[in-house]
Amino acid sequence: MGVKIIKGGAPGWRPFLFPPRPSALVAELEAAAAANSSAALQKAISDGYQEGLERGYQEGLEQGRQEGRSQAFEQGLQQGLQQGLEEGRREGRQEFEQLARRLEQVIESFEEFRRHYERARREELLELVRKVSQQVIRCELTLHPAQLLTLAEEALATMPGDQEDVRILLNPEEYARIKDVAAERAANWRLVPDERLPLGECRVVTAHAEADIGCQQRLDSCMETLKEHLLTEEA
Repeated sequence: MGVKIIKGGAPGWRPFLFPPRPSALVAELEAAAAANSSAALQKAISDGYQEGLERGYQEGLEQGRQEGRSQAFEQGLQQGLQQGLEEGRREGRQEFEQLARRLEQVIESFEEFRRHYERARREELLELVRKVSQQVIRCELTLHPAQLLTLAEEALATMPGDQEDVRILLNPEEYARIKDVAAERAANWRLVPDERLPLGECRVVTAHAEADIGCQQRLDSCMETLKEHLLTEEA
């Protein structure tokens, strides 16, 4: 390679030529350049690998975080839905049980009211039957007072001992009516008026026994049987 010498004012300048490069030096320089290029390439590859690794790690980490958050959100949502469903079922069951208990109380109250009402209705019916029966008996005895003598004859047939000194105790009003409407039958018996006996009551007395053939005790017996029957149906 030549160097151009700028011409100056002073004489004596001459051109300078660089000596040619030795071939060994050129080879060394080329080897060094090649080594530097290879090292640079390796460094670049290493740096690129590290950078790619770091970037992949960061991207993977971010993706993992996002997937983790998404999965956690989905799991949390499902868990929340399940908990909410269980809580709703539990609250619904509690509310249903409370309503069921209230309904049972209402049913028990109604059933208790129904039992009282039914018992009162049957007792009223029994009392009505008693009153009607008493009226019918009084009317029957008023129209046919001699029926008491028929009852006395039936009672004597079942009484123990000898039928001696027989007395039939009657209410004074019925005693008078029997004397009026059935004088012949009355003459066969020893009728005794007794003010202690109400209408419809009668006693048959012998030397060995006494029998109550009054209508009231017969009516009471019938009413007791009817009452037991009605109460059994109610139970």
